Amino acid sequence: MPILVFNCGSSSIKYTLYEKTSGEVIHRGVEQRVTDYNGSLEKIFSDLDTLLTGGFSSIEAVGHRVVHGGRRFRHPHLIDSHVMKGIRSYAELAPLHNPPNIRGIEFAGHRLPGARQVAVFDTSFHSGIPPEAHNYALPVEMAKEYRIRRYGFHGISHQYVHGRAAGFCDVNGNDELKVITCHLGNGCSIAAVRGGLCIDTSMGFTPLEGLVMGTRCGDLDPAIIHYLMSPAGGGLTDDQVHDLLNCESGLKGLSGLSSDVRDLLAARSQGHEGAALALSVFTYRLKKYIGAYHGILGGADALVFTAGIGENSPEIRSETLSSLQPLGFIIDEGLNEAVSGGEAEITGEGGKVRIFVIPTDEDFMIYQEVLKILELQT
Repeated sequence: MPILVFNCGSSSIKYTLYEKTSGEVIHRGVEQRVTDYNGSLEKIFSDLDTLLTGGFSSIEAVGHRVVHGGRRFRHPHLIDSHVMKGIRSYAELAPLHNPPNIRGIEFAGHRLPGARQVAVFDTSFHSGIPPEAHNYALPVEMAKEYRIRRYGFHGISHQYVHGRAAGFCDVNGNDELKVITCHLGNGCSIAAVRGGLCIDTSMGFTPLEGLVMGTRCGDLDPAIIHYLMSPAGGGLTDDQVHDLLNCESGLKGLSGLSSDVRDLLAARSQGHEGAALALSVFTYRLKKYIGAYHGILGGADALVFTAGIGENSPEIRSETLSSLQPLGFIIDEGLNEAVSGGEAEITGEGGKVRIFVIPTDEDFMIYQEVLKILELQT
């Protein structure tokens, strides 16, 4: 019986159907620019009904990517009323993400009442980061009351590529392996992982903190927000500031041109100063985090690049690590340029840190977590 994986976003629904035993992909699909959510879900189930010999009712289980699980959900969970209540409670902290996740769960539950549903949380992989990493320097009772802490995101991706990297490495046993994982797409984050446990990550209370991203600013002096809302800074409203920092900043804001690294690399080659500035700020911020995480790990055994930029831009990989060679991050430029859509090691001669390009596969990670839950239920 097949397993269905749902990734329900604010404007798109991605899904993958797996053969339960082998993990073979039966079908992948995506509905983009979704305006009628139920209509799009109906279309997906109609397609699955046609595709599967036994119809969509033959699906045994559905795995759902849920963005925010807060402090409560440290592991994947079989979905019941209590889990749903928890997911809803975190919708306040992820208003663009948890509500569509909930809609996917509810719809699948209605159409597949006999199938078990599993929630896999993007925050779970980061839930064990230590107090010195997850606490902000705010009054403790206030932070506790309002649930303010570093949660971290992209955890499913970081967990997947870390697992793949661990399979390539055996440094004093994988239990001691120290890996820095860089998820670089339109949203970007970096994680420090020791012995399979995340000990720090760049995204924080929301996905806005950390690295420069396509349209998000990343790290920012919080006083800037107060200034922008004052008469001296333009008197922006809450909504205007939110839109500015999330949708108009990052690579797009710095370049005044595009949020797409491919466009910026092409423009830089033609002498576009904004594109050059955006790319230099992007790689500078990334190398700061890599250097910092190398320090808190006490040295790294491996570094992984993943997601759209990480997997497909040899220029970004090379420029990021160009000044980190004294720490042992050395790229073989020939191998780096030759990467083409698959897993590759690009470590150069004399490198002390193994450097990998590993395509992420969040859906497969969710499929694996669903299998674990099903095994526990039998």
